[in-house]
Amino acid sequence: MTEPMTRTVTEARHTRVAMICAIVAAGMLGLAYAAVPLYTLFCQVTGFAGTTQRAERPSEAVLDRVVTIRFDANVAPGLGWKFQPAQRTMDVKIGENTLAFYRAENTSNRPVTGTATFNVTPEAAGSYFNKIECFCFQEQHLEPGESIDMPVSFFVDPAIVDDDIAGHLTQITLSYTFHTADKTKAAALQPAGPAAERPSAGESGS
Repeated sequence: MTEPMTRTVTEARHTRVAMICAIVAAGMLGLAYAAVPLYTLFCQVTGFAGTTQRAERPSEAVLDRVVTIRFDANVAPGLGWKFQPAQRTMDVKIGENTLAFYRAENTSNRPVTGTATFNVTPEAAGSYFNKIECFCFQEQHLEPGESIDMPVSFFVDPAIVDDDIAGHLTQITLSYTFHTADKTKAAALQPAGPAAERPSAGESGS
């Protein structure tokens, strides 16, 4: 093989390697951009990590069985808000649509737009905890010193009683963490935050 032919083959090989590397890099970049929405969709479908579900209408069945809902509130560092549930616990029937409230107050000297991440514990309850309306579906804007009462309408799917694990639960903790709106994407892959009153395995009935 002559030297010019050898050089041509080598250059072609280098070109192919460069193209493969470029394709791999582009694919990795695309996956990075898609990671958050894909992860969010996966959690919403499966209830993974205690992700709650969204329902269009209330449950058609209400069971004569009560579960205690505990409410937890957290604030990300630097937000400048006070955030707390209006009620610490509620006893609700499985399948019963219930309305609860959280209160947020902007204690800073600047307008702040916040948005909430959320989950439930034990995580096994995520597939059965349904929200019809929730303040967490939209961003919340508060002026300095402004406060707001924010509702969440929810029910526990009666199908939970047929689950080998979740069917034994007697307590579920609904937890929210408020972040500044522009930092929520970075927080989307993180849990909603430690629940101050999160039940132990013994308390939850698991």
